[in-house]
Amino acid sequence: GRVAADDILKPGTDEVIVPAGTLINERMADAIDEAVVLSARIRSPLTCEAEEGVCAMCYGRDLARGTLVNQGEAVGIIAAQSIGEPGTQLTMRTFHIGGVAQGGQQSFLEASQPGKVVFENAQTLENAAGEIMVMGRNMKLSIQDENGAERASHKVGYGTKLFVKDGQSVNRGDKLFEWDPYTLPIIAEKSGTTKFVDLVSGIAVKDETDDATGMTQKIVIDWRAAPKGNELKPEVILVGEDGEPVRNDAGNPVTYPMSVDAVLSVEDGTEIQAGDVIARIPREGAKTKDITGGLPRVAELFEARRPKDHAIIAEIDGYVRFGKDYKNKRRIAIESSDDPDHKVEYMVPKGKHIPVAEGDFVQKGDYIMDGNPAPHDILSIMGVEALADYMIDEVQDVYRLQGVRINDKHIEVIVRQMLQKWEIQESGDTTLLKGEHVDKQEFDAACEKAISKGGRPAQGEPILLGITKASLQTRSFISAASFQETTRVLTEASVQGKRDKLVGLKENVIVGRLIPAGTGGATQQMRKIAQDRDNVVIEARREEAEAAAALAAPSQDDDIVGGDVFDTVISDDESRD
Repeated sequence: GRVAADDILKPGTDEVIVPAGTLINERMADAIDEAVVLSARIRSPLTCEAEEGVCAMCYGRDLARGTLVNQGEAVGIIAAQSIGEPGTQLTMRTFHIGGVAQGGQQSFLEASQPGKVVFENAQTLENAAGEIMVMGRNMKLSIQDENGAERASHKVGYGTKLFVKDGQSVNRGDKLFEWDPYTLPIIAEKSGTTKFVDLVSGIAVKDETDDATGMTQKIVIDWRAAPKGNELKPEVILVGEDGEPVRNDAGNPVTYPMSVDAVLSVEDGTEIQAGDVIARIPREGAKTKDITGGLPRVAELFEARRPKDHAIIAEIDGYVRFGKDYKNKRRIAIESSDDPDHKVEYMVPKGKHIPVAEGDFVQKGDYIMDGNPAPHDILSIMGVEALADYMIDEVQDVYRLQGVRINDKHIEVIVRQMLQKWEIQESGDTTLLKGEHVDKQEFDAACEKAISKGGRPAQGEPILLGITKASLQTRSFISAASFQETTRVLTEASVQGKRDKLVGLKENVIVGRLIPAGTGGATQQMRKIAQDRDNVVIEARREEAEAAAALAAPSQDDDIVGGDVFDTVISDDESRD
């Protein structure tokens, strides 16, 4: 039900299955499936460049009729209703999603198609049992077909156990790797003897006995509450036989800082081999992925609120450096790999687990601190498409839990409205101010004006507004006033002397005109065309009248009355009088 943006080719050939600009119907979709096309570019309301609304090609099929959407269809209202209507089926109760009752967490991955395994950024380690553990943070495992084209790619996290080797060929259903869904292991990278630092019993560690099994485990507790607790840095270090700390390849001593709630798997002074687990950190995912299911979650997404402990996302590619601690926060800097002087700093509360170590290489978009990402960060760091994917997946997850199917394009239409404003970063030679929020159209117009005069265009980036904020900031003040904070909106509009062009639906309903959608839209277009034609006719008549007047009016040479030829023709006005 979408329109292809580029030609969709049969892989490995130049045969076009779907030419660009065609609406993909079920038959074409089957043909694409049979040819095993992995991905294709389609047009989407998010990337549509239409000034007012969305163009029919970017929207695709009208889901009510099964044909390409008509001009003048109120797709925004349809989108809002499609998302709001099943809201009656989403219970306000939150325990639908909580806990493990959903049928456990997935803990392994099988090959979805046959092919050859290829590792990228591989950092692995074989432990005493002969299992291969992943030690890197940004390792990827991809499956390639015989032509060397990538058929599937998976990100393999730290502490994952691999069952395949690089270059091995796998069949569909072979187990590739498995991980522990409930805890995140901390794995020793070298052999040696453990030594506890600042892990004082009663202050930083407590023994907890499980009633059911009678086993005791050491758990790291929040040490900052204890007197002088802020100065402690609980960690486990490895020492060699000579009592000196074991160093890693970079020459730094091997240390493992502990975070609150970690469960220690070793005692002080245990001899361990490389690849053994030192401690396990419970994963948030299993306990509280995000207990707010249902409507509150959808509202949270569309209002673009920042989650409480939101994840920190790396803004640049580079190497991790730990700086000086500040009060009870830890300072993490990322040093750019291209330009070592360029650094980005983050502050992370102590006691939170940080999945990166000193000197690790992180890629743009990796999480430095676990948690739910804030949608604003996804937009500013990874761009509009990543944000759209995130929003669509998260909203769909809520509805899928209730067995409701919503077409993605409705969510895209709404996200498009949330992204209508741009924040100016550099004003260039335009009249826009730095830090001002303007509509994309105004921004483009100002830039074009500047470029046509040979100046520098402004620089800006899209910002994400929650739906409430977005609807209060529309260009039409009548529509904004009908929504919330009426007096404020109206006073602001009157102070600024705003004009409302009456383009949207709400404005027209309020002033009692026909709405510009459906037949009203067609009528308006007819009116516009008629008006344009009238204007053309009126203009032509005016020109004719002017020409006739010019013919009738006497010109200078007519002054010479027939036959009388003056020798001195003085043609200034006074002499004539």
